[in-house]
Amino acid sequence: MEGKEEDVRLGANKFPERQPLGTSAQSKDYMDPPPAPLFEAGELRSWSFWRAGIAEFMATFLFLYITVLTVMGYARAPNKCATVGIQGIAWAFGGMIFALVYCTAGISGGHINPAVTFGLLLARKLSLTRAIFYMIMQCLGAICGAGVVKGFQKTPYQVAGGGANVVAHGYTKGDGLGAEIVGTFVLVYTVFSATDAKRSARDSHVPCSWFT
Repeated sequence: MEGKEEDVRLGANKFPERQPLGTSAQSKDYMDPPPAPLFEAGELRSWSFWRAGIAEFMATFLFLYITVLTVMGYARAPNKCATVGIQGIAWAFGGMIFALVYCTAGISGGHINPAVTFGLLLARKLSLTRAIFYMIMQCLGAICGAGVVKGFQKTPYQVAGGGANVVAHGYTKGDGLGAEIVGTFVLVYTVFSATDAKRSARDSHVPCSWFT
């Protein structure tokens, strides 16, 4: 009997009734990166810093060039059924983002959007120096991409309004602003979720997050 009582006592101590549940039961198999410094002057002497800016410039240049041409082709066609349609425009935007993020994620992080860069800056994922440089290069790339389209197709560009979106009939400018705020929130939230250090094999999710 004494042996059985000893076995029961050891078993009760080995397997306590209160076991950790959920994430507390898992060991921390990741490391949170330290917050990026606000100013990092040493980056200016690094080739990877300038290479990342060039990658952001080229990505936004190609993105604007292809998407503006797609929208212009849809807008100027007399028969909308003969064009790519709204779904084709969506595929052009999503496909370009997917490809460009896949190509530049390992170089610059594949932001391709000042909103993403600003969100990562607020989260201390990159320095203020790099964030400002990225946003400048992104804006320059977008301007050059639209400028090349206008230079090669000046008349169609003016007729189609440069492929710019306008608030649809029946909606106010406040409605349009609200839609842009919600869309930008979803974009940045998805990027943060896909690049979270807690995810396993997180790099495979990055292009898919921008594609959404």
